[in-house]
Amino acid sequence: SVEKDGYSAVQIGFGQGKNLSNATKGHVAASKATPKHLREVRVDDLGEMAVGNTLDVSQFEVGDHVDVTGTSKGKGFAGTVKRHNFATGPKSHGSMNYRKPGSIGSMYPQKIFKGKRMAGRMGAEQVTVKNLAVALIDTERNVIGLKGAIPGPRRGLVMIGGSK
Repeated sequence: SVEKDGYSAVQIGFGQGKNLSNATKGHVAASKATPKHLREVRVDDLGEMAVGNTLDVSQFEVGDHVDVTGTSKGKGFAGTVKRHNFATGPKSHGSMNYRKPGSIGSMYPQKIFKGKRMAGRMGAEQVTVKNLAVALIDTERNVIGLKGAIPGPRRGLVMIGGSK
């Protein structure tokens, strides 16, 4: 609530959790739920929302445009060619500098500036894909079908929200 936290938000629980921490157990004790996943979404107006309400796909219609937020696939440690689309060097004439980044700085100042594009861990970041069209809604099985690619691996957890 605005009085307690300074902003209004709704917490959404999903799934059936097995080994919840004591902090999570105490947090969800009022609702008598044991969610596996718990997310908080800020809202301007709470409206008719109350503890224990369920959300399903009936709030969407075919043809609506939605934003989908998820965690992209992790690619592990990647070089500069894969991670930042650096150009490769020549393969021929004995060149050994094919997939290396090349020069990374000048002689002065004698340091590497923060934010320099280099090799490192790639992927596993929060990604939002906007304006995907709702193509199918099955209220019996509580399934929604979207037209386009969504972030993350198969069977990954995503948040579907209304497009602004």
